[in-house]
Amino acid sequence: MNPITTHDSLLAICLHAAYSNGEQSDAERQEIARYAEEMDADNLAALSRRILMGKLSVEEACKGLCTNQDRMLAYEMARAVCEVGGSISPEEGEFLTELRRRLTLSEGESSAVDEEVDSAVLAPLGATLPEAVTTDSGGMILKYAILAGALELLPQTLATVVIIPMQMKMVYRIGKSHGVELDRSNIKDFLATAGIGLGSQMVEGFARKLVGRFGRKLGGKTVGKVADQLTGSVVSFTSTYAIGHMAQGYYAGGRNLTAPDLKKLIGPLQSQARELHTQYLPEIQERAKTLDTAAILSLVRGGTPV
Repeated sequence: MNPITTHDSLLAICLHAAYSNGEQSDAERQEIARYAEEMDADNLAALSRRILMGKLSVEEACKGLCTNQDRMLAYEMARAVCEVGGSISPEEGEFLTELRRRLTLSEGESSAVDEEVDSAVLAPLGATLPEAVTTDSGGMILKYAILAGALELLPQTLATVVIIPMQMKMVYRIGKSHGVELDRSNIKDFLATAGIGLGSQMVEGFARKLVGRFGRKLGGKTVGKVADQLTGSVVSFTSTYAIGHMAQGYYAGGRNLTAPDLKKLIGPLQSQARELHTQYLPEIQERAKTLDTAAILSLVRGGTPV
C-alpha cells in the first residue's frame, strides 16, 4: 500500500474525530457518506470505510504528517470537530489525548490550540439584540449568510471553525426575537430535527479547505484554490440561509413543525439561496476583505454580522 499522503492524513484524523463519539457515529457516517458522494470525493469515502473497518488507525493516519505545522493543523481540526456542539464527551476526550500523544505535541502547543478553538466554539450565544432583529429577521439571516460565504473565501482554518458557532448564534437570535431563550443543547436539537449533523458539517468544511490547499484531479484537470473556495462559499451561504429561514418558520410558528416539515423546506430554500449567492457575490467578496483572525474572533464573540 502506498504511504498515506498529508492530505489523506488530515482527512482521516477529521473522520476519526467525527467517529470518536460512539453515540453519534451512525449519523455522522451517513452524513459524511452523503457529502463524499456529492463532492465526488473518492478518497474521503475510502478513508471513511477503512476507519470504520478498523484498517486505518490514528497511529497510521498520523504518519503522513511530516511537519509540526501539519501536526498542529491536524489537532486543531480534530479539536474543532469534537467540540463543535459545545462540549467534548469522555470518548472524544480520550481520542484527543491519544491524538496529542501520536502527534508528539507539547502541552504548550496543544493548549494554545485548545484556547483558540474554545474561544470560537464556546463564545457566548447571547448578544445585545438590535431592534432590527425583531422586525427584520430576513435581513439578519441574509447578513449571516453573506458572512458565512465570506469566511469560506479565507485560507485560515479558524474561518471554517467559526461558521457553525455563527450559525448557532443566528438561531439563538431568531429564537430570542420570538420570545424563546435557547442554549446550545436546544439549538443542537433543532438542527438535528432538521437533519443537520454538526460534526459532519465541520468535516465537510475542512475537506473543502484541504481540497483548496492540495488541489485534486477532476476530468484530468487540477481544481485550484479559487474554484474550491467559491464552491465552499456557495455551500456555506446556502446552508446558513436555509438554517436561518427554517429556524424563523419553526420559532415563529410556536415550534410546531415536525422533522418531515422542516426537511421539506430545505430544498426550496437551498435553491433560492444559490440564486442569491450569485446576486450577492460581489458583497461577499468585499466582506471577505475585511476579515482576518482578530476580526473573525471579534465577530463570533460579539454575535453580530453587521
